[in-house]
Amino acid sequence: MSSLQKATQQQTKTHNSRLVLKAIYDQRQISRADISRLTSLTRTTVSDLVTELQGKGLVEEIGYGQSRGGRSPILLSVIDDARHLIGIDLENDELRGAVVNLRNEIISSASQPLHSREGDEALMLLYELVDKLIATTDKPLLGIGVGTPGLVDPSNKVVLRAVNLNWRGMPLGDLLQERYDLPVYVANDSQLAALAQYMFGANKYDSDLIVVKVGTGIGAGLILGGRLFHGDGFGAGEIGHISVVENGQQCRCGNLGCLETVASTPALIKRVHALAQSVPGLVSNSLAGSADELTLDSVQEAFESGHPAAMQAVLEEGRYLGIAAANLVGTLNVHRIVFLSPLARFGTPLLDVIRQEMLRRVLPTLAQDTEIELIDLRPEMVILGASALLMSHELGLRLAQ
Repeated sequence: MSSLQKATQQQTKTHNSRLVLKAIYDQRQISRADISRLTSLTRTTVSDLVTELQGKGLVEEIGYGQSRGGRSPILLSVIDDARHLIGIDLENDELRGAVVNLRNEIISSASQPLHSREGDEALMLLYELVDKLIATTDKPLLGIGVGTPGLVDPSNKVVLRAVNLNWRGMPLGDLLQERYDLPVYVANDSQLAALAQYMFGANKYDSDLIVVKVGTGIGAGLILGGRLFHGDGFGAGEIGHISVVENGQQCRCGNLGCLETVASTPALIKRVHALAQSVPGLVSNSLAGSADELTLDSVQEAFESGHPAAMQAVLEEGRYLGIAAANLVGTLNVHRIVFLSPLARFGTPLLDVIRQEMLRRVLPTLAQDTEIELIDLRPEMVILGASALLMSHELGLRLAQ
């Protein structure tokens, strides 16, 4: 038998094994006969593959199902803790990670503050974080999934540029794989947030979806046709570094007036502080102190009390995000855009401005068919997206790639 035939046979077997595992995973409880019907594989093939999956500790028999005449069928289920995964979020000011099981349930978590460290120092902090997480589990590890801000080549697992970490051409996947001897997948954090929203959100499995992640930085993740869209140069969705203010403030990327300089959470806080300081008598207790001492909580308190500086700054924030939404609608004509952000605390007033600005700046027909949501960015969102990406590649348990 030629090596090509052997390879083809192995590929077919791997494909069929993933079909069987996915059927068990999706159905939660299912018999061998029903797997055969669902996958169109012969009962003998299903039986052999189930035996292999049991041997790997991924699947177990959990009892008997209802008889349809004759013997009651034996039911199979995936063992949720058969494998654990490590998901990492290289946030702009903190490295966060978690150990996750096959149902994307968080088993343990840890974090490492960056304190403005970058380059090799940031890489060492990442190693420390992964070491901490590995020490919290005694289950076999499926691999490591990493979400990072910036440009990422997911095929080669290289961080092309991450401004917050001062990484350029960082072969992060190879470094982690060599150190831990585990499969590693690396992707842009906004894309992984979009993947998590696609997989686990209220309207999951929308074939087309745009998720705009607004926090310390700003980026968009694009799901087109049920798949992550990276762009030819892996920069699809890098809207945070599009200039929206002529001769504006210098951004971390080096350009002037980027969206990130006027619509990120730190930008909002600085704007509120500047407005409050500019007019005598506007500085309230919640807005006292320097800009570095203000928090989003204090801005929210001032906004809810009707403080003019906070109200003006939040509305300006909405207008800039509305401009971003209009550009996305006009370019991609995707009918659902979700803003994931801690700014969701400003609720309907902020969302209304985003919608109004979007409606004002794009063809009415396109705008009227577009649904915009503002949802709180859960801390684990990128981590769950990273683990979903890992399960997709390693076990075939997820549809999006």
